[in-house]
Amino acid sequence: MAFEKIKVLGAGSTLLDILARVDDAFLSEHVAGEKGGMNLVNSETQHGLIDKLDQAGMSKAIGGSAFNTVSALTTLGFKTAFIGKLGKDEDGRYYTDSYRNLGGDVSSFKYTATAATGTCLCLVTPDSERTMRTDLGATATINADDISDADFEGITHVHLEGYLLFFIEVVKKILMLAKKHGCTVSFDFASFEVVRLFRSELHELLEKYVDIIFANEDEAKEFCKYEKFSPEAVAENLFHYCSVVVVKLGKEGSFIRENGVNHRIPPVLVNAVDTTGAGDLWQGGFLYGYLNGYGVEAAGRMGSVLGAEIVQVLGAQIPPERWPAIREEFEKIKKQYAVNKD
Repeated sequence: MAFEKIKVLGAGSTLLDILARVDDAFLSEHVAGEKGGMNLVNSETQHGLIDKLDQAGMSKAIGGSAFNTVSALTTLGFKTAFIGKLGKDEDGRYYTDSYRNLGGDVSSFKYTATAATGTCLCLVTPDSERTMRTDLGATATINADDISDADFEGITHVHLEGYLLFFIEVVKKILMLAKKHGCTVSFDFASFEVVRLFRSELHELLEKYVDIIFANEDEAKEFCKYEKFSPEAVAENLFHYCSVVVVKLGKEGSFIRENGVNHRIPPVLVNAVDTTGAGDLWQGGFLYGYLNGYGVEAAGRMGSVLGAEIVQVLGAQIPPERWPAIREEFEKIKKQYAVNKD
């Protein structure tokens, strides 16, 4: 498909990311649940955690798992839109303006006056792992009636995050309309807790609607119910549901199975300071290459480039000054794999 004909619709949480560095002692004392995962919390709990943090060391940015992926695609030149719900508040206006300024189509954003724009508290420990606590806010008010055929006009690919499964009827309607409009679909498992909660629903939805699955080691193990992890084994299992399976392996790179053929993609090794958004940006690089028709190996290498870039900064947004160098790396990858498409 020609580049100019591609338009990607993302769907998921539209959250204001609040980023803070903490030590393991802070997690043990103040944060319930497992380190490294994502749990939903209410506004009272979220504000209580924020109050315990060093305000001077905090930063804020627009985010959300699928949004981070789509944001990268927007910056790389794809036409994009996004389904997510925001509050009619200052944060909601900031979110909308930021995406519009990036080049995104904001017509599929939904709004409510009954809840504030949601927040995701990303707590980064010295080992660069992030533990997330999310107050969905306005995101929690999204419903199937918010979604219509108009959201899919001109769309060629739809990317969803697993967190949206908390609103299962919304997911079902998006997937149904995606197929009705001839879109391909990618689905990011997002979190091992999400997979654990919605495994039975995932089996049905993946088999019926999804073309590309993204999962990391913990998510793949949870879905497959394997005690021991092997990328080959989980990819083989997941391949029963779709034509492309991507298993993200962090420092070990990634493992991709497409049409029964396995591909091992090397990482780009850097000194990580924060893994927030690493998987999301990896997916952005991969989808850029894959939807452009560059092939899964070139696409995987592009994913590795973006994944390496984002872990070198705090948060899930690559600094604007880094994008020219990223585009140069992409051109090198295209030449290496004899890609002649624009």
